[in-house]
Amino acid sequence: MANPPFNQSDWGVNILQEDGRWKYGVPPNGNANYGWLQHMLYHLAPRGVMATVLSNGSLSSNTSGEGDIRKNFVQSDLVDCIVALPKQLFYNTGIPACIWIMRREKSQHHKEVLFIDASEMGFMKDRVHRDLSNEDVDLIAKTYQNWRKGENYDNKKGFCKSATLEEIEKHSYVLTPGRYVGIMDVEDDGIPFEEKMKILTTTLKQQMGKEEELNNEIAAQLAKIGFTL
Repeated sequence: MANPPFNQSDWGVNILQEDGRWKYGVPPNGNANYGWLQHMLYHLAPRGVMATVLSNGSLSSNTSGEGDIRKNFVQSDLVDCIVALPKQLFYNTGIPACIWIMRREKSQHHKEVLFIDASEMGFMKDRVHRDLSNEDVDLIAKTYQNWRKGENYDNKKGFCKSATLEEIEKHSYVLTPGRYVGIMDVEDDGIPFEEKMKILTTTLKQQMGKEEELNNEIAAQLAKIGFTL
């Protein structure tokens, strides 16, 4: 398990160009994300598993060959699970991050990747920081564990999807979970569309009238001190 620096630049590609770790492609000089991933893969045992936190950009970037490296990961069936995390989860950056789980050898779910979208989960711990509750963490962990065991797992729209490599290929090997899990269904409240629009237009008319009253009041107050709009 690791949490390497996000999007690290100038990491030494000039002296590591021919390094044996770059089996799936040489990482670009301006970003070490795929260098870290391959470094960890290189040191895994034959049946090893790794999990690391990276910026969301690692899931979709095509800069300087990163898309080709990601494609090689997928085609080699190394990617086990991708979890999209909420933004504002870390104290040193507000950008959203993700968890990559990769395996050298899959005992099951060959040529499948589990996508979990937890980007809207959690609660605001304070004005600028978000946190995941114990229930959130348990749900993510159990979803992954159940999928791995093949027990009590079902795709859940808006949250999780077990996608085939063919599906991932159709998305040009972009691994952003939202592309696969879709948007959660909105529960129908039973109110007819025409009735909703009548309520909304009435409310809007009231608000526009109130705005006009406030504008007139502001103009009157300014006039008292010698200013006109």
